[in-house]
Amino acid sequence: MSDFLEGRIKDIANRAFMNNFVTHTSFLSESEIASFYALLSKEGVPSNVHEFCGAKYLLYGGTKDSQRQVICFLPDYMDEESFLMAEEAEPSVLFCLKIEPLNAKFSDDLNHRDYLGSVMNLGIERDQIGDIFVGEKEAYLFALPDIARMIEKELVRIRHTSVKCSIVKPSECDIQQKFDEISGSVASERIDAIVAFVYHLSRSDAQKLIESESIFIDGRTAYSGGYDLKAGARVSVKGYGKFIYCGTTNTTRKGRLFVNVKKYV
Repeated sequence: MSDFLEGRIKDIANRAFMNNFVTHTSFLSESEIASFYALLSKEGVPSNVHEFCGAKYLLYGGTKDSQRQVICFLPDYMDEESFLMAEEAEPSVLFCLKIEPLNAKFSDDLNHRDYLGSVMNLGIERDQIGDIFVGEKEAYLFALPDIARMIEKELVRIRHTSVKCSIVKPSECDIQQKFDEISGSVASERIDAIVAFVYHLSRSDAQKLIESESIFIDGRTAYSGGYDLKAGARVSVKGYGKFIYCGTTNTTRKGRLFVNVKKYV
């Protein structure tokens, strides 16, 4: 984490503690979130204590599947449950935008890159918008309030498709991330072994990806093939995709491990 971002997060947390109101960061990437957890460890904050600089915190991206999230710091009268209930009833930290074609019959088949590119072309910085969940003919985008209102007014076309945007409740985003569930046996839970298994590579090819710093575990660069994955780890491999490692289920007589993986599609 850069000194600037670390100082910014500490300042936002201190404002929540001193003034007793909700504060929050911009959207953080997976690597920045991983750096925040590293900062907590450096500051001696136990992993089961959700408090920083005297203020309670939670990570929030709009849905439970969000990868890009803001860190929210809460006043002393509010806990995580009451914050989430308040955001559902009347959002104030993040807005959810529904983007849909004016005429679905004649619309293009739009993908995540199409939506993101059109939004960025409005001059919006990446840390002002969160995840985009893409359905067959519509998408839901999470953004900071002022940015959401701007997109609602100014985003009228994506590729050759005329679109309309409307601010909706977060619960209306009913698009679920799709996965391919993969099971099989590996020699160990080492990252090089798991990556080779998931993408049908040789161990040496997986090691080359590590050496080229192309593999990330929970947003942090993997520098060693000997790192053992833990259940729940999110792995990103440049040029191949992402997966969630779900852990082991059994062991063969020869000592190989049966593992489960959920690969993003």
